[in-house]
Order: sequence, then C-alpha cells, then structure tokens
Amino acid sequence: MQAWQVHENGEPSEVMRLAEVERPTPGDGQVLLRVRAANINFPDALLCRGQYQVRPPLPFTPGVEICGETEDGRRVIANPALPHGGFAEYALADSRALLPAPESLDDAQAAALHIGYQTGWFGLHRRARLEAGETLLVHAAAGGVGSAAVQLGKAAGATVIGVVGGPDKAAVARELGCDVVVDRRAEDVVAAVKEATGGRGVDVVYDPVGGEAYTQSAKLVAFEGRIVVVGFAGGTIPSPALNHALVKNYSIVGLHWGLYNTKNPALVQHCHEQLTALAERGAIRPLVSERVPLDGAAAAVQRVADGVTTGRVAVVLEKGAGA
Repeated sequence: MQAWQVHENGEPSEVMRLAEVERPTPGDGQVLLRVRAANINFPDALLCRGQYQVRPPLPFTPGVEICGETEDGRRVIANPALPHGGFAEYALADSRALLPAPESLDDAQAAALHIGYQTGWFGLHRRARLEAGETLLVHAAAGGVGSAAVQLGKAAGATVIGVVGGPDKAAVARELGCDVVVDRRAEDVVAAVKEATGGRGVDVVYDPVGGEAYTQSAKLVAFEGRIVVVGFAGGTIPSPALNHALVKNYSIVGLHWGLYNTKNPALVQHCHEQLTALAERGAIRPLVSERVPLDGAAAAVQRVADGVTTGRVAVVLEKGAGA
C-alpha cells in the first residue's frame, strides 16, 4: 500500500515521503481501517517537526483523524494509532474508540467532524458553560478549529464575534455565520470588540492561538467571563497575570480534549451523539475548503502549517486502495 512516512523531523514538505509499504498488522484491541478520507490538523505539522506532545518512533505516518471503513463495511470516524497514521491507504485504530460516521456528511466532512468539533463542544459546553444569549469571541475564526467553534456557538444561541487575519478569511467567517468579524490586520481588535459590545466585553473567549491573541482576550473578557485556552498555534505560550483575573473576576480554563478519551470516554461518545444530531439537522457542517489526493498530502500539510488555509483540508482516497 502507499503511505506517507517521516524518517526525520522537519518541515512537512521536506520530510514527508510517499512510499510503498506493507499494510500494518492490528495489535490487541486494534482494527485495520481502509482510509476513505484523512483530515489535516495542525498537530500533523507538529508531529513532522517533532514538536508534538506525542512523539512516535521514526519512521511514522502522520494523520490523526480519518473517516475509514472497517472490514465488514462500516463507515467510521477514528483517530489512527500512531505510528500508523491516516495519510495512507490503510491505518490502525483502537476498536473501542470507533465512532459511526454521520450519514449526512461525506467522507471528507466526516473526517473533519471529530477533533475540532469535539474540542469545540467540550470547550464551549463542558468547560465554559456557554449559554444562549451570551457573546462568544473566537480567535482564528476561519481556521479548522475556529470554524467549528463558530458553528457550535451559533447553534447554542450565542452572538459570535470572529477574529481573523485578512479579507479572505473575513469573508469565510461571515459565511460561517459570525455576527461580527474583526480583521486583526486592519483593525484594533480590542477597540473593535469593545465597540461591538458597547464596552462590556465578551462572556466567552475561545483561543486556539495564544500569544497576542490571549493578551487581547484578557482585555476583552467581561465580568464573570471565561477564557478557554485551546492551543498555541501562534507559537507563543502566554504567561497570564493572575492578579488581573482576580481583579476583573474572570476564569481561565484549559482544554485538553485528548484526556477525555482516557478519563471519561463515555462523554466523548455522548459528544459525538450531540454533534451527529446537529449535523443531521444542518446546524453544523465542517467547512472543507480543499480536497486533495493522497499524493498531494505533504504539500497540503505544509499549507496548514503555514497558516494559509481556511476551514479544513482533507486528503481523499479513491475506493479500492492497493495492497
């Protein structure tokens, strides 16, 4: 079968190599899946660079989120078990963690429903307790993680403010349903959000960026607001001033979605049921901006790493993968 492999750490476009390899053999509790579509996530770039919290042995195949098919023909969503990731014709996954792919979504959309939307659901509902009528600010609102949070925020009845970088991404954020869009490259984010909220600020901030975005968040969060720390795609991990949180009376909450898979897997299943219901009624639909063939995966991962994409980029495989 064909699979992308990383033999040394570095930029995805430089270290990912397409090779002919043997199909992986399932271990105890694992299942072999034929990959139908693999969604590209920022962690795939971090894996290539050797900067992710999980470091699989070299060589490994990246790709942490797929829509696949079981040997008995079931269409499922899974997180592949590294080092046998999803940028390949076949991948391995934990048989207990398979989730049914919603019938309302195609393969690329289904592959993109999992990590970003689960992260959004847990962040907004489990950690921030977002309520209808509240105001939600989403950083990087046109990106893969941010676009999911925008849709989930609208589905929850919140007013959503999206912060983006550039006019093209601003247009995407508006199409996603943002009530207010702020272009950080052309506007003062703090001033624009204060004006949009009548000086009050926002109830919930969803921040997958860190760095300057977090600094802005602390200035914009309202009384009894919640800042959800999702990640640091901007490359800088902030050091929050806790006296500021005390004086303004807001909460800083962290979200590591992966922990729920080991600490409370039943809640992951419950979340998937909620997401499936939302997808079935059209309240959410993953924004897949690009669909590329398997041989285009390395270049696509590099584009995601460079931050020039919107929504999700999916690697889509034709039916009938090779041996």
